[in-house]
Amino acid sequence: MAYEKVLSHELNTSSIASESQDSAIDQTNLTTMRSQMRLLIQAGLKKTETEAKVKQAIENKMQVVLAAKDLISTAVQAVPQAALAWTGVCFALQILLNPSQAPKANRDGIIYIISRMNWYWNLSSILLNEDVDHGGSFRGLRSELETRIVNLYKMLLSYQMKSVCSYYRNRGLAFLRDMINLDDWNGDLKGVQDAEYVVQKDCNSYNTLQMRSDVKQLVDMQVRREDNEALRHLCLTDPNKEMTRIEETKGGLVKDSYIWILLNQEFIEWRDGDRTQVLWIKASPGKGKTMLLAGVIKELMSTPGSALLSYFFCQGTDSRLNNATAVLRGLIYQLLKQQRFLIAHLREEYDTSGQHLFEGDAFVTLRDILIKILNDLRLARVYLVVDALDECESERSRLLDFINRNSSSRVKWLVSSRPNLQLGVDVKVELILEEHLEYISQAVDVYIDYKVKELSRAKAYTSKLRDQVKARLSQKAQGTFLWVALVCKELGGPVNNWSVLQVLEEVPSDLTQLYERAIKQIQQLDRQDPMYCMQVLSTSTVAYRPFHLLELTVVADLPKEILEEKNLRVILQMCGSFLTIRDDTIYFIHQSARDFLLEKAFDEVFVSGTGDVHYTIFSRSLDVMSRTLRRDMYGLCAPGFPIDKVEQPDPNPLAVANYSCVYWIDHLCDWDSSKSTNRRDDIQDGGAIDKFLREKYLYWLEALSLLRSVSEGVHSMDKLEGLIQVIQEGCFTV
Repeated sequence: MAYEKVLSHELNTSSIASESQDSAIDQTNLTTMRSQMRLLIQAGLKKTETEAKVKQAIENKMQVVLAAKDLISTAVQAVPQAALAWTGVCFALQILLNPSQAPKANRDGIIYIISRMNWYWNLSSILLNEDVDHGGSFRGLRSELETRIVNLYKMLLSYQMKSVCSYYRNRGLAFLRDMINLDDWNGDLKGVQDAEYVVQKDCNSYNTLQMRSDVKQLVDMQVRREDNEALRHLCLTDPNKEMTRIEETKGGLVKDSYIWILLNQEFIEWRDGDRTQVLWIKASPGKGKTMLLAGVIKELMSTPGSALLSYFFCQGTDSRLNNATAVLRGLIYQLLKQQRFLIAHLREEYDTSGQHLFEGDAFVTLRDILIKILNDLRLARVYLVVDALDECESERSRLLDFINRNSSSRVKWLVSSRPNLQLGVDVKVELILEEHLEYISQAVDVYIDYKVKELSRAKAYTSKLRDQVKARLSQKAQGTFLWVALVCKELGGPVNNWSVLQVLEEVPSDLTQLYERAIKQIQQLDRQDPMYCMQVLSTSTVAYRPFHLLELTVVADLPKEILEEKNLRVILQMCGSFLTIRDDTIYFIHQSARDFLLEKAFDEVFVSGTGDVHYTIFSRSLDVMSRTLRRDMYGLCAPGFPIDKVEQPDPNPLAVANYSCVYWIDHLCDWDSSKSTNRRDDIQDGGAIDKFLREKYLYWLEALSLLRSVSEGVHSMDKLEGLIQVIQEGCFTV
C-alpha cells in the first residue's frame, strides 16, 4: 500500500519518528496509528508549503486572465474560426490553472477532514455504546448506523492517506496529476460530505427513536412506581404471609389430611364445571376447615392454566382481618399482584383519592373496583377463597350480598364457616364436613400419625408406646384436628413417658371440656401464677390485634419482674392451650379458644369485667407514650422526609409503643366510665388525656406517620371527640 510505504520510509528516516512515540507501524494500536497519520500529514503540509504559495500566486494571476474569458467568448462567437481557436485556448488555460488550484483544494479539504475525523471518532463511541441496549430493540438500527459510520470513516481515512501520498510524491509527477485533475480533491471532499449527510440523517432518526424509548422507559418507570405505591397502600396484610403463619402456627400442612376433598365430586364440579358457582364448606370449630382450604389453595396454585386465584383468611382476633373491607382489600391485592394490567381499575379511583381511598367506609369503592376486575374480559376464570366467614365481624351481610351477586361460571367462590352462620346467599352447594365423617376421620388419623411421629422423635417413644398413643388419640379425637393439636402440644411439654397414657386417659374428648380442663390447670398453679396467666389471657382477649411480646410488656397489668421478656414467655407457656408465639407475636391457637374465654370462662378470666381490662390497656398505653414519644423518633432530621423512603431503625424506638399509639383511644371508648367513678378524672379538663394531648400530640402524630397509621389516628380522634360530647351532654353523670 502506497501510504504504508510512505509511513515506513518516514519513520525509518526519522522525519517524524522524533515526534512519534513509536518508530514502527502498529496495525493493532489505533491511538498510535492516528498519531502517526496526524504527524505525517503535518509534515507533508509543511514540506509542500512553499510550493503551495507559488501555485497560489500563479492562480491569482491566472484569475485576471480568466476574468476576461466570458467577454472574449461573447465577442468571438460571430466568427466561427476564431471561436474554435478560443475554445482551445480556454481548455489550455484550465489545464494550466489546475496545478495551481489543487494544493488549495487539498489544504482546505484536509483541514475539514481532520476536524470531522475527531468528531466521528468520539461520536461513534457514544452512539454505538453496546452497554445501552434498550432490551435489544435498537440492535438492528444500530447495526445499520454502524455500517454508515464505518463507510464514512473509510472515506475520511482514504482522503488523508491519499493526501499523504501526494505530499511525498515526486513533484514533477504530482504536477502532471494536478494538470489533469487526476486526484479530484473537490470531488473527494464532496463525496465525504454526502456520506456525512447520510450519517447525520440516520443519527437524527436513531437519536429520535432512542429518545422516545428513553422517555417511554422513564414514563413506564414512573407508572410502575405509582402502581407500587397504590399496591402498598392497598395492602393492609398480605394473605400469602397470613396463610404461611397459620400453617406454621397449626403445626404444618399435611397433604394426606386434605387430599380427600380433591376427589370429592362436589368439589370437582365446583372447580371444573360451570354449574356450581359457590362451594360453601361448613363445620364445627376445630374440624380443619382452615387447613382444608389452605390445602385446596396449594393445589389450585400448582395447577397449570390461565385461571387466577385469590384468597383471604378471616380472623376474629385481629381487627385488620375481621371485616368485609379487609377481605376485599386482600382479594384485590392478590389479583393485582398476579396480573398487573388489572391495576388500571384501582388507579381510576386511587389517582383521585390517593391513600384516602382506603380510609373510612371504603367497602363500596373497593366493591366497585373488584367488580370491574372480575368483569375484565381479559380474564378467563377466577377462584376466590374466603376462610372463616363467621369471623368476619363487621359488614358481613354486605360481603355475603357481594358474593351472591358476583358469582358465575367465570367467578367461582370457595368459602367456609361454622354451621350456624346464616348465609343469605343463593348457595349452589354446601359441603358439611360432619356429613363426611369417614373422610374426616381418615384425615384426622393421618394428622395423628404425623403428630405422633414428631412426639416420638422428640420424646424418644418406644414403638409400643408410639402405637398406644396413636390408637388412644384416634379413639378420642372425634374428627377434631384442633383437639389432636392441643393434646399433642401438652404431651410435648413436661410429661414423662410413663405418664403419657395416664394423661391421655384424663384428657376429655370434647373440645370445650378440654378448654375447661386447661383453665382448671391454670388455676391450680403455684402462688401468683394463676393471676398472672388470667391477666395475660384477658389482655390478649380484648386486644384489637395480636400483641408483640414487647407491646404486651407495657400494656399488661403485671408486676415489673414478670414483664421481663424471658419471664413473660414462661407465663405464655402456661397459657399454651389458648395462646401461641410465632416470631415474637402472640396469637390465639384458634378462634374457639378466644370464644371460650369470652363465653364459658368469662368469670374466671374477667374478674371485674372487660371494662377494667380496657381501662388498664388505655392507662398503660397513655403512660408508655408519654414516656417514649419525642420529636424525630427515627432521627431523620428532616420534617418533610418522604415516608416511602423512611427505613425503620434497629432497634425500633417505637416497638414498645406501636400498639398503644394506634389503639389507646379504642380501649378508652370501650371502657364504661359510668361504672368507674374514681377514674373519670382521666377524661376531664386537666386530666391525663388533656395533659397528653397538650404535651405529646404532635409527637403522637409523627409516630402515627412513621407507623403508617395516620388514617387510624384521624378515626380515633373522631371517636374521642364523640365520647367527650356524650359525656358533656350528660349521658354519664360526671
